[in-house]
Amino acid sequence: MAQCLRGKGGAAAVGEALRKVAPWRRAASASYHHTIQAVPRETAGPRAAARERRNGNVPAVLLTLAGPGPGEGVAHRKLLTTDKKQLAEMLKQSPYFLSTPVRLQVRAGERSTAVVHSGTVLPIKVQTDESTGNILNLVMVEADEGTMLKVNLPVVFKGEDVCPGLKKGGFLQKIRTSLVYLCPAEHIPPKIEVDLTNVDIGDRVLMQDIPVHPSLKLLSKNETMPVCKVLSSKPAE
Repeated sequence: MAQCLRGKGGAAAVGEALRKVAPWRRAASASYHHTIQAVPRETAGPRAAARERRNGNVPAVLLTLAGPGPGEGVAHRKLLTTDKKQLAEMLKQSPYFLSTPVRLQVRAGERSTAVVHSGTVLPIKVQTDESTGNILNLVMVEADEGTMLKVNLPVVFKGEDVCPGLKKGGFLQKIRTSLVYLCPAEHIPPKIEVDLTNVDIGDRVLMQDIPVHPSLKLLSKNETMPVCKVLSSKPAE
């Protein structure tokens, strides 16, 4: 049952409760789902990571590339601690979390208001426990403007309801669920959309047929490989 706190004692209790809460949690904000909050982490290793998880946190690593181009290696790894509840909420809100650049704000400490680092990052790996679904680790890479990143982009099919081949009773065979592109950090799309509006039975959509921003480069040895086909019927199992 909710309790109404009145008078000086109630106000003091509320103030004390707020002081125990991290500053970024005290007020609801639209940035909650777009800015990962973190604090520096001094100790690496499985024991330190397990301790962080017991405290309701997720161990994280921020990678800094050696240069703006691809294949130049990692110049620096920064150990961080992130909040499990916030990450879980961000994953829930964004089905394309691993292909969407977000802001990162690193504070000096859990209850500190001093920001020691901020910038744009791309989450590239989230490790979860297979049995519980709990988030175990997060890996991010700095995604400053002009940085070229190799990104595994999910493929989404649209227009199935008006697809001529499907309206005739055809079957959509989805061959690729993702495609890898080299992208400037400022032009990373959350997903690759395949339009089925004009696809008939017997037609196929090739990798090279998918329109993307001109700055994106498809990383495939054979761009004529199909992403999907519309068959006359569902193949036998």
